Amino acid sequence: MVQAWYMDESPEDPRRPHRTEPARPVGLEQLRRLGVLYWKLDADKHENDPELEAIRRDRGYSWMDIVTICKDQLPGYEDKIKMFYEEHLHLDEEIRYILDGSGYFDVRDQEDKWIRISMEKGDMITLPAGIYHRFTLDEKNYVKAMRLFVGEPVWTAHNRPADHFEARERYVKFLAQTA
Repeated sequence: MVQAWYMDESPEDPRRPHRTEPARPVGLEQLRRLGVLYWKLDADKHENDPELEAIRRDRGYSWMDIVTICKDQLPGYEDKIKMFYEEHLHLDEEIRYILDGSGYFDVRDQEDKWIRISMEKGDMITLPAGIYHRFTLDEKNYVKAMRLFVGEPVWTAHNRPADHFEARERYVKFLAQTA
């Protein structure tokens, strides 16, 4: 099962867990109140998984690809890792399904505090449009992930501040309703 927790403020290596002291775990219900959805699937069956197909059909995910993030397989690795870790938002949902390896998605809560979500093989997450977030590998430095989209893929990340976008305004209203 996925683990999530509040992060400390340390500027040290972002690939480390960065748990607050004392630890402040975050459950799935709190993530749901932020609009973050989670599934645990069998990554070894991703090519013919009826559960994945049902999720894709129900949520309208019509496009997908697979990306491997590691030094040997991702051109421009160092620059891309830095870019992924810049705080940003998207105008569409971000969907990632971890097929192998592991990494962290960090999301902002209602008080603008960072929550770290540890993702590993079989974890699938959906981040809502307009949520500030970032991604980093963990100390294993490897992840293979499926990226899903509704319609054609949109790769544009809008670095913070990006509060003027309609997607951000809708997300802030959503947070106010779930408070």
